[in-house]
Amino acid sequence: MGPTRNPGTDRIARARPRLLVLTADFPPAHGGVQSLVHGLVHAITGFEVEVLTLDGPGAARFDGDGALATKRCGAHVRPRRARLIALNAAALGWAARFRPDVTLSAHVVTSPAAAAIRRTGARTVQYFYANEVLGKPRLSAFAAARANVVIAISRYTASLLAAVGASRANLTVIPPGITLPADPRPLRAARPTVLTIAQLKHSYKGHDVLIRALPGVRARVPDLEWVVIGEGPLRDGLERLARSSGLDHVASFLGEVSDEQRDAWLRRADVLAMPSRLPGEGFGIAYLEANAYGKPVLAGNVGGPLDAVADGVSGLQVDASDPDAVASALTRLLLDRELARRLGSAGAARAREFAWPVIARRVEAALLEPVGTGT
Repeated sequence: MGPTRNPGTDRIARARPRLLVLTADFPPAHGGVQSLVHGLVHAITGFEVEVLTLDGPGAARFDGDGALATKRCGAHVRPRRARLIALNAAALGWAARFRPDVTLSAHVVTSPAAAAIRRTGARTVQYFYANEVLGKPRLSAFAAARANVVIAISRYTASLLAAVGASRANLTVIPPGITLPADPRPLRAARPTVLTIAQLKHSYKGHDVLIRALPGVRARVPDLEWVVIGEGPLRDGLERLARSSGLDHVASFLGEVSDEQRDAWLRRADVLAMPSRLPGEGFGIAYLEANAYGKPVLAGNVGGPLDAVADGVSGLQVDASDPDAVASALTRLLLDRELARRLGSAGAARAREFAWPVIARRVEAALLEPVGTGT
């Protein structure tokens, strides 16, 4: 583990403090946490950054450009629980060599290592997302109690942390950031297109509600197309439900696609719809990504989307448990072109407030605060 040291003395000889990022979720794997951590570490400029994460298919090729110092472990370890133990163990050894000033634990599953590294003199910043707090309440309470700074991605996530007993004294709410598109110009679509981008492993995302709502939308928009990007264990059941609901020529389940394909669909779509309901949506970065392309969005009116979507400004929030309400809002967005244009335009302006350079400065402020304190 190495001797206890004085981070302030170390920094005298270094231009930038050192940041060790611990995460079980990182590209090329897909998901919201993966996207957040990857975007953040590339946007941080005030630290010398190294990332320690799990190995996986395509990782060597993804890391090959050398733009980011990334270390991988656990390539041949199974099951996932054992891989997480290996990741935490590897973090202790790597911290002894790297000697970070700050450890950013990007998920509660790396909090045991972050807490141990803190005893060497490094400070700890812990990220939290709603679904992880709900799924691991005891570990979340442990992680929050042993971090100098706690970052919740939404007010909803912060409320869940309070419910497990986490102190509000060291808690700050910082939303995820987005990468603004290089070319947001719309592409022509053959049919009115509703797009959903979400992994198919959490029922709260609202795919089932959309399936029940779309027949009502088709009554007014008969040539509608619904494009679903994302993969997961719910896919077979959702496809069966879509077929039984008469959506054979409406719903297209594309699975995982490349970033280029996803961006093309964002340019082509008329609306992004993800009527998430409780308990799990911590924020909903897909809403802002669609807004950045000038698209209006449809969201649930609970949880993290309350922060991600400005109701009546960048999109519409509805009762996501009510297929009729979802159908009415979707139909309105597809047929009222002036409303869609206005929401899309305001959404694009709002999305710029969440660009990674903006969000990263807020995170860096939280990271730099514990570097200079003795707490």
